[in-house]
Amino acid sequence: MSHDGRYGFSIIAMIGSVFSPYYAWADRQNPTDHVALNVGLYGKGVKRWTLTERGAHRLTQSQAHLKIGPSDLAWDGERLTITIREWAVPVLRRVVGKLILTPTGVSPTTWQLDNKGRHFWHPIAPRCHVQCIMEKPALNWKGTGYIDSNWGSEALEDGFTHWDWSRADTHEGAGLLYDAHLRDGTRRELAFHYAEDGTHRRLPMPPHRALKNCPIWRMARTTRTQALNPQVIATLEDTPFYSRSHVQSVFDGHASTAVHESLDLRKFSKPVVRCLLPFRMPRRP
Repeated sequence: MSHDGRYGFSIIAMIGSVFSPYYAWADRQNPTDHVALNVGLYGKGVKRWTLTERGAHRLTQSQAHLKIGPSDLAWDGERLTITIREWAVPVLRRVVGKLILTPTGVSPTTWQLDNKGRHFWHPIAPRCHVQCIMEKPALNWKGTGYIDSNWGSEALEDGFTHWDWSRADTHEGAGLLYDAHLRDGTRRELAFHYAEDGTHRRLPMPPHRALKNCPIWRMARTTRTQALNPQVIATLEDTPFYSRSHVQSVFDGHASTAVHESLDLRKFSKPVVRCLLPFRMPRRP
């Protein structure tokens, strides 16, 4: 998010695109043949969404470089530079520019999200300085951000029914919350404060609070917070099974703003929902 809260970005580089209908129809074989760079750009007058899936011939991967189609991510030892050359959908518009993320510290710790060792999460850089330099649409701002990684050996909907996640800016670093509901009826509750240098301390899980349902698809969203009445500042993504929001909350006793997501994999698994996905996730031959 930008320092003034007017603009935001979410970028996900995917090998084995987890929500892809094409990957599901291929029985989730050959993940490198289902790659995509998802870009969500937020702000008044500049909102864009890209999620074009490509095949294995458009993937180049090394320790410090990941290229998916015309876009790429490069790590130089100090910063991650994401170069975006994509088309927004469903209204075709160019999305071109760069995002430069400079971590204040890097965390080595990976967390298991399930009970069977099939799903993992690594908050690599819980706090980053961010510079956004976009040509299309024209944007230039600075803010704070976050780098993480998720991976697993089974489909998300086979491991989880739903989850809520959030990442909050704090005056000393970042707060991270995961509230995951597993298919076996158990929950994985994770609450951390990460200092700027990447070190962390575990916190008691805050109380469960409801947020307002999404305005269009009416999807329920909840969060874990010490705030008695957390408020949604803006709904960034509103879909039948997923929401991304900018939320006013309280973390570790301090007022904060957070990027929050709710994911309902029971809704995602419905055939009618999967039939809608190609409109937001085209695949280039």
